[in-house]
Amino acid sequence: GRGPVRPAPLPALPPAPRGRNSAGVVGLVVAGGFLAFLSLFLVLPFVLGSTGVSGFVIGFFASLVPLVTVLLTVRFIDRWEPEPRALLLFAFVWGAVVSIAVTMLLQPYFSFVAGPASGLDYKTFAVTVQAPVVEEFAKSLGLLLLLLFARKNFDGPVDGVVFGFTIAAGFAFTENILYFGRAIAESSDPGTDLAVVFFLRGVMSPFAHAIFTGTTGLVMGFAARRWNNGLSVLAFAVGLVPAMLLHSGWNSMGQNFLAQYLLVQVPIFALAVLVIVLLRVAERRLTRQRLKEYAAAGWFTAAEVQMLGTAAGRRSALRWANTVGRGPQMKALLRAATQLAFTRQRILSGRDVPAHQLDERRQLADVAALRAAVVG
Repeated sequence: GRGPVRPAPLPALPPAPRGRNSAGVVGLVVAGGFLAFLSLFLVLPFVLGSTGVSGFVIGFFASLVPLVTVLLTVRFIDRWEPEPRALLLFAFVWGAVVSIAVTMLLQPYFSFVAGPASGLDYKTFAVTVQAPVVEEFAKSLGLLLLLLFARKNFDGPVDGVVFGFTIAAGFAFTENILYFGRAIAESSDPGTDLAVVFFLRGVMSPFAHAIFTGTTGLVMGFAARRWNNGLSVLAFAVGLVPAMLLHSGWNSMGQNFLAQYLLVQVPIFALAVLVIVLLRVAERRLTRQRLKEYAAAGWFTAAEVQMLGTAAGRRSALRWANTVGRGPQMKALLRAATQLAFTRQRILSGRDVPAHQLDERRQLADVAALRAAVVG
């Protein structure tokens, strides 16, 4: 195919200050690493004590299978407007270590306060009330921190689902090590027991935690578009409710497990897939609409909007760029144009407009430079 259309001369643009990575993002990642380091002293001895060394090692490698499944899904969802790797790493580490430690610390207090009032026997209470409430709260704290301190990278429902899935992938990874390792350490027939537990958790339900926490992320993502801290905290509280109910419903499946799995959980999974597909469509539509507004002001041609704002256009552009040795520059241009569209959306939200307009100016300059590098 032919390359992108050479653009018309760009409107004059005043110089914009080069922004460094947000102090909030850097602080968040550093604080997350420090909390994870402290949490390891609580989590690692507990898991090793429950599984033994051999159980831990085998459980670790077995847990990689559902983990990779979920993370590949995250990558697929996140392709249009990829999140910074540092924040995805924060989300994963929060789920795998910090949220486990928070759960361990809160469970005894929650059990002491809420257990007697529930009127349930301890085992039923622990499975259907305590675990859903405490675990979803612990996981979603990471979402709240991301929304408060990395807001520019958490500005819509797709971002909420991506971060929610990543946190949940980390949590399920550690939890699976525990379950798989216990199946080996506490069994007289470890091979069979491991196979059963692996089938239940690794094959039938690798996305269970992802759907629970992804629901909270979805609600918070819609609130994120308003750029209001109070609304963000409210969305955190509201988003926890469906996540906790879904989690409790999953844990409540008993004797009729297979029937409930097929009649309830499979439709929930199908609904989650549909929601994600619709969110991705909306994300592309938003990008295209915002870029059309820049085109109307003379920043892009109509052909470039088609190239930058549609999946087919992007594929065609990348194929052409790779044939002329400019693939990396084209990828950077696609990423910069998408970020520009989302910055425009933030400006339209009406909050922190001057700061977003500074970002817009810098990104327009970036797009101009990258486009020049692509077309030669």
